[in-house]
Amino acid sequence: MQTAQPSSLRLLQWMMAASLALPLALFLFASAMSWVSTNEAADREIERTLDVAHEHALKVFETIDGSLSEIAEMIRGLPDDGIAAREESLHQRLGQLTASLPQMKSAWIFDARGHALANSLTVPAPDIDFSDRDYFRAQVDGDAGTFISEAMKPRAPYQGSAFFGVSRRRSHEDGSFGGVIQASVLPEYFENFYARIGRERGSFFALIRADGAVLAQFPVIDHPFRFEPSGDLGQQLTANPLSGLFTMISPADGIERRLGYRRLAEYPIYVAAGLETAAIRARWISAMAQHLIFGVPATALLFLLLALAFRRTKHLQREASRRMEAEEALRHGQRLEALGQLTGGVAHDFNNLLTVIRGSVDMLRRRDLPEPRRQHYIDAISNTVNRAAKLTGQLLAFARRQALKPEVFDAVQSVQTLSEMIATLIGSRIEIVTEVPDAPCLINADAGQFETAVINMAVNARDAMAGTGRLTIAVRRADALPSGFSSPPSPHGHVAVSVADTGIGIPPELLGRIFEPFFTTKEVGQGTGLGLSQVFGFAKQSGGEVDVASEVGKGATFTLYLPRATGTGRAQSLLPEDTAAHASGTSVLVVEDNPEVGNFAVDALTQLGNTAVLVDNATHALEELATDADRFDVVFTDVVMPGMSGIELAQEIRRQGLDVPIVLASGYSQVLSQQGSYGFELLQKPYSAEQLLRALHKAARSNRVRRHQAPA
Repeated sequence: MQTAQPSSLRLLQWMMAASLALPLALFLFASAMSWVSTNEAADREIERTLDVAHEHALKVFETIDGSLSEIAEMIRGLPDDGIAAREESLHQRLGQLTASLPQMKSAWIFDARGHALANSLTVPAPDIDFSDRDYFRAQVDGDAGTFISEAMKPRAPYQGSAFFGVSRRRSHEDGSFGGVIQASVLPEYFENFYARIGRERGSFFALIRADGAVLAQFPVIDHPFRFEPSGDLGQQLTANPLSGLFTMISPADGIERRLGYRRLAEYPIYVAAGLETAAIRARWISAMAQHLIFGVPATALLFLLLALAFRRTKHLQREASRRMEAEEALRHGQRLEALGQLTGGVAHDFNNLLTVIRGSVDMLRRRDLPEPRRQHYIDAISNTVNRAAKLTGQLLAFARRQALKPEVFDAVQSVQTLSEMIATLIGSRIEIVTEVPDAPCLINADAGQFETAVINMAVNARDAMAGTGRLTIAVRRADALPSGFSSPPSPHGHVAVSVADTGIGIPPELLGRIFEPFFTTKEVGQGTGLGLSQVFGFAKQSGGEVDVASEVGKGATFTLYLPRATGTGRAQSLLPEDTAAHASGTSVLVVEDNPEVGNFAVDALTQLGNTAVLVDNATHALEELATDADRFDVVFTDVVMPGMSGIELAQEIRRQGLDVPIVLASGYSQVLSQQGSYGFELLQKPYSAEQLLRALHKAARSNRVRRHQAPA
């Protein structure tokens, strides 16, 4: 829950970030695609407009060219005197021609000196020299064909709009220069046309000579202008003389434009059409603004909803944290209460045991005590110590701190053997039914603890039936644990051992407490309340589970699930007790930091005919072994010691290659409870002299047998 809370907040934070980042990424992608599309559309529009402007310009110049041909026919074969003589009629015919063509301002016939012989404007023509005009000069040295001049202003006394001249050469019969025929064309005619077709914002049109001189332009500029050959346009015309499309900054007004151009087929004239790049960007911005109109509110709304969800979730998690803190405080109080109950129960039982021991010791101090009574009190002390050791073992089993000795054995065989003992334990009025499969059910667990757990469940069932009923003990294989258990699955499944009774059952409100230590519904003195606690602790420490199902009035079923093992079960082989009790002649290195326990072990071994050397830490033990390791048949060491522990001592002995048996002793060790005894023999405290001697002689004898069987 605590891990899920930050995760959910992080998820909402990521979603909030994504609600902004994803639309932004999509907007940027759409912007890029729209920018490309807008530019492509602008280029297509420029091409279409350029088609119209080019077609128009071509028709205009072809018309003017045709007009010049018509004027030439009017004066064919006439000398300058003949033309002057017909000035009146030619004026009228030229006036009619120019009046029919809106693009033409006037028409002129010049002699070889540059003086007008006839024109469409006035009659008689003024005596003005036009030989300095470029449309005249271009034809003097040779036939320039149809020549188009730069834009220019009318010369006084003529007034009006600017024009550019289109001229042809007049030649005499001998081919000499005879004058010029010229038509004055209005740039404003083109500019008006361009204004009509260029309604889009940022539109641009121009009529440009091949040398860069601008004849007409829209938007109009109020001064003559020329594109230099070294400029962008000049370089483009040089590289692509027929047509092209490129982006340039106009030197006339400093505006950046996307410009297309195309040459008129028979004339040194280019028609250009374009759009300002600012106008293209404005189209793109306008298109993206439409997306923003809908996208920004939607994104803002989504972000706001996620922000509200984040705030709400954070508030709920704060509330959940406060609730969890309150629940944890309640559980802490319950743990303290359970600890108090556990402490009280332990103190009560141990005070009873200590009372028996102390009373027996006091009676043993009496000098007039008869031998039978003395033996009685000795037996009472011994039995009380055994009961105390059993009580400690049950507590450690519940706490999952018992040092287990796992081995592979057959649960079916074990239950069949136990059923006879259980029959004696629970009485003849209870029917025992054993349901076991034919095939073995191997498990890897502490066999002694397993038997204790089964007996504890059977005794609990006996008390629930008040001595009368049916007890069913069943063994079966289980592929998986029932739902609701947190233990990891076993690779080979589990073995389920169930004990079912026909007793009074367990009320639902008590099911959650039956595994608590010292919790019991029995009368005072009828039970310790640790039996089911031992079952629970043993199951958990062995990697299994314990389940209970009960219905009031119909009995209860306790099922112990233990990991199933593969292989072959093996039985323990112990030295016969009578042989071990009378064995002697063993040399033992005793490592014990507690002086009383160490002296007891040394005294017990010495009294039984063995040799013992006592040291109080692992360092001194290693020094003794370094002096002469062969003089010791076995090393007997406590596990929990200051500095180097007994397990570390045993591992160091093995690392040094010393071939001496090692027996560990411990009342409780965290390392042993979690990781086992690392393959070394283990003697549980408290131990008797007989148990000590049996364990040491077993280790020494096993080592001697192994040495004898080893190849020479």
